[in-house]
Amino acid sequence: MWYVYIIKSLKNRWYYVGSTNKLEERLKKHNTRKVLSTKHYVPLKLVFTKKFNSEKEARAYENKIKKKRIEKEKIIRKIENKN
Repeated sequence: MWYVYIIKSLKNRWYYVGSTNKLEERLKKHNTRKVLSTKHYVPLKLVFTKKFNSEKEARAYENKIKKKRIEKEKIIRKIENKN
């Protein structure tokens, strides 16, 4: 199983989109500052996940979110409206 995920910095309003097949392990790496692009934003909270059957599907969805800012913003609005 592959996942596309969004994590949010608890320091400020900053979000990161990624994909992995080992979600718990990846989140631990983010929060222990082992991921260069997120180490300055720790602590991070998982706020969104979506499951996929293949890496190809997950990477395609991840790229869609990253390239079309409106997609990312739509997901973030839903997350923020829940809180």
